[in-house]
Amino acid sequence: MAAGPGEKHTAAQAASGRLVREFGQLLRATTRLEQRINAALREECGISHVMFEVLIRLCRDPAEQVSQRTLAEDLVLTSGGITRLVDRMEEAGTVRRRPSPSDRRVTLVEATPKGERTLLAAARVHAGILERYVTGPLTGEEYRGFTTALDRINTALRTGPA
Repeated sequence: MAAGPGEKHTAAQAASGRLVREFGQLLRATTRLEQRINAALREECGISHVMFEVLIRLCRDPAEQVSQRTLAEDLVLTSGGITRLVDRMEEAGTVRRRPSPSDRRVTLVEATPKGERTLLAAARVHAGILERYVTGPLTGEEYRGFTTALDRINTALRTGPA
């Protein structure tokens, strides 16, 4: 419960507010879902969830040239973080780097055939987790309402002040 103008609440009241509790539920659910997805992808496909996200980005439009910098921005990683991630993926044979033909300062990243096969296997694992823990517990109407709400929240976050 938020305090109105001139009202004061205790720290316990602030920590027990409805919005605080509900946001905590959202964070716990997303963290647990991320943990389940990551564990299943590691066990069944030998990749992490963030590696899966890289492969999705690279395979979505294979004709698009994706720079390492663009990947870092898309995945909200530092330049050092994306370098280490792409290093591990290149070592595993799922991606390859190549210089940009138009700008030698730019490094492009592309999925290899092994990366494409890995994405297909990981997509099946990912879908299974989502079906079990996201779509499974909800009715069709609840799921449509959930995705509509997520779209609205994302739109508000993209267009609203930072």
